[in-house]
Amino acid sequence: MASVRRHLADLSRRGLLRGALALAGLAALNPRPSRAGLAHPRFAEDPFRLGVAAGDPRPDGLVIWTRLAPTPEQPDGGLDPLPVEVGWQVAEDPGFRRLAAQGTAIAQPDAAHSLHVEVAGLRPARPYFYRFLCGGQASRIGQARTAPPMEADSTVRIVSAGCQHYEHGLFTAWKHIAREEVDLVFHYGDFIYEYAARPVGSVSAGRTIIRSHRGGETLSLADYRDRHAQYRQDPDLAAAAAAHAFAVTFDDHEVANNWAGDTGGRGEHGLDFDLRKAAAFQAWYEHMPVRASALPRGPRITAHRRLTYGGTVSLHLLDTRGQRDDQPCGDGTKPPCAEVARPDAQMLGPAQERWLLDGAANSRATWQVLAQQVPMFARVSPNGAISMDKWDGYPAARARLLHGLRDRGVENTVVLSGDVHSAYAATVSAVPEGPALAAEFTATSISSEGDGSEERRGTAAALAANPHIAFHNNRRGYCRHTFSARLCTTSFLAVPFITRPGAPLEERGRFVVESGDARVKPA
Repeated sequence: MASVRRHLADLSRRGLLRGALALAGLAALNPRPSRAGLAHPRFAEDPFRLGVAAGDPRPDGLVIWTRLAPTPEQPDGGLDPLPVEVGWQVAEDPGFRRLAAQGTAIAQPDAAHSLHVEVAGLRPARPYFYRFLCGGQASRIGQARTAPPMEADSTVRIVSAGCQHYEHGLFTAWKHIAREEVDLVFHYGDFIYEYAARPVGSVSAGRTIIRSHRGGETLSLADYRDRHAQYRQDPDLAAAAAAHAFAVTFDDHEVANNWAGDTGGRGEHGLDFDLRKAAAFQAWYEHMPVRASALPRGPRITAHRRLTYGGTVSLHLLDTRGQRDDQPCGDGTKPPCAEVARPDAQMLGPAQERWLLDGAANSRATWQVLAQQVPMFARVSPNGAISMDKWDGYPAARARLLHGLRDRGVENTVVLSGDVHSAYAATVSAVPEGPALAAEFTATSISSEGDGSEERRGTAAALAANPHIAFHNNRRGYCRHTFSARLCTTSFLAVPFITRPGAPLEERGRFVVESGDARVKPA
């Protein structure tokens, strides 16, 4: 505890929050300094070691991202605290003979020399290639697809994935995702884990440590930046980030385990939680391909947003952490206490919930896809225990949302989730044994909890107690979703091991949802 206090002893709560707010304004305005104020480095080392990424595609454009860091292991990435001008190019071909857009942007030291270029003027539903240029060096080439035009009824292919604990294993699943032919990757969160480094070969919570984090538990802005940089250097993750457009959200471990609203995660040392959130959100923004609308304002961030894929998919990206109530009954998995039944329970918060209901009701897309973090479907253990951190701990919020969609005439709701390190396919109801109101597909983890197994202990009894759950698997991997005018088809892809390289990709299950019928069925 004393070391943690010393770690943040030089931080003033008011000073940090003022600084975070000022930084958000600076990054949003991105004032162009005079050329005399710019650094003009010539790099002997690759300044693009953290790779490239693209995100939040629209029919006419997308975001392209990178961060200059020739020595990512250093807090400043190995750069002087001066702005740097960086060139960027977007082309219709990988040889960059047919440029579609180009320009320069300023990498600001206060934003860790990261760049979020919002490219416009592109054509819909086609792949583009992009790269960055600085100091005599060129980044790797990234590729991403723009969204289809609003009136198009094209097939849409989306991968959902997340929960990538660096210490628990290799990111082999990302290598396979890089080879997929998809329009978008939805990363539901847990891009990093905040825990302190553990020695390779040691055992923590029953998991053998395969490779180690750098440093202690992430508490300061420098800590979170370093952890993101370490994850971004993984070659399989970098390959996937360069291969597809991403739509990213966050879950708990980008900040602290099981944090909820203004309440810190369990075991967060009693630190001022606003300080920690401000640091975590700033580092998250600096390392994600998101638009300026996601700039944090100290400990506050607006992460929910909507992506439209023609007349087929309206993708509602949600934040199930920032506006929720604290977990009832002291968190954990246990039989529900009286607090679970509170009628005003909040998972999304009133403003986000209203935004979602109104947006889904006004959408012309066939499928309303709720891209969020924690499972919405009911998971009740044979002894009556539920997880207080999931929607099960907030049944009134779940019923209010599902009934709100139904009452507004919204059909074909598909929920994408993760967090629990196992794969599930389930039909979602507002109340036990109620009518089917949505279908849900929960992606397993990329690496969290190691190799895993075909099923968790006690699965047979749990499935018998929850007949609306159609599928469960406990290997590592991801989901591939294909949306057409008539069907949503989901494949559960898994790798048999991640504690050593070379794992093949295997399909563990395939399920469909028919337009007009929320029930999940085997394909």
